[in-house]
Amino acid sequence: MYEDKNTGTAGAKAPHILTLDNRHELRATGVSNVDSFDEQTVVAYTSLGQLIIRGENLHIEKLSVETGELTLTGNVSSMAYAGEEKHGGLSRLFR
Repeated sequence: MYEDKNTGTAGAKAPHILTLDNRHELRATGVSNVDSFDEQTVVAYTSLGQLIIRGENLHIEKLSVETGELTLTGNVSSMAYAGEEKHGGLSRLFR
């Protein structure tokens, strides 16, 4: 169980999946909120932390906080998680 920092509700952790097609269409699950967005940057909160997506001509096509789905289009140049990493991963490889 976790507590969503945006809603304060407790529940089972939503699965977080990112799919990027040809650097043009990004689909994500496990999204609880979009904090800010413009044509160059989208900041979304996911079940694994804050996700920052950068690119050009970014447009949110679908956002459903009920199902945790986000779809955006544009030219995606980077995706990065901000904040403390809680689940291990690549950072340990580069120490």
